[in-house]
Amino acid sequence: MVQITPTSRGDERKREILRAAAEVFRRRGLHAAGMRDIAAELGMAVGNLYYYFESKQALLAFVQEDALDGLIDLADGTRSGAERADRRLFRLLAGHVVLLNESVPGSLAHLEVEALKGKHGAQIRERRRTYETAVQQIIADGVEAGVFRPVDPKVASYAMLGAVNWTVKWFRQGGNKSAGEIGRECAELLVRGLLARGVEPDFPPPSRGAEA
Repeated sequence: MVQITPTSRGDERKREILRAAAEVFRRRGLHAAGMRDIAAELGMAVGNLYYYFESKQALLAFVQEDALDGLIDLADGTRSGAERADRRLFRLLAGHVVLLNESVPGSLAHLEVEALKGKHGAQIRERRRTYETAVQQIIADGVEAGVFRPVDPKVASYAMLGAVNWTVKWFRQGGNKSAGEIGRECAELLVRGLLARGVEPDFPPPSRGAEA
């Protein structure tokens, strides 16, 4: 498994590389983009790029591990039984959008789990299942408590995660709305769709000085 240490200078350089890779992915598409294209974007010799990432597979694995580290931390923070399920799910989905669009360089690659093969792919898929299970548990808690309609937690989770993951395809920094604002709007639309008849939503207010 790719290990990430936030304070590592090497990992900070990797994130700089991923920011450039993200631009190349958007222009050329993830599958068409090669290591030479990314190196050219950086004005770097391709040999220097291989010092940080031994292959495109290693680069994609780093992006996905980075994203999943943050997402699983978000999920861990929603396990409190003191909050109702709709508030917990709202916080998780809104945070998911912010993390992918502001905190994880190159997060477009987060959608491309099938592009990872062998050991990298197996490890990433297992961690994704861990996160998906956490989302499904919140939904199941809400159904059991009567806050949510009786839905299949797995189907509902895949529909919701598909929506918030796809924001990396269309969100642009510097647009009319911030990632925080987009996250809150997505979370409200998605969670309201689960509420049982007659249940008023219990959503957290925007943080002071921020949108989410």
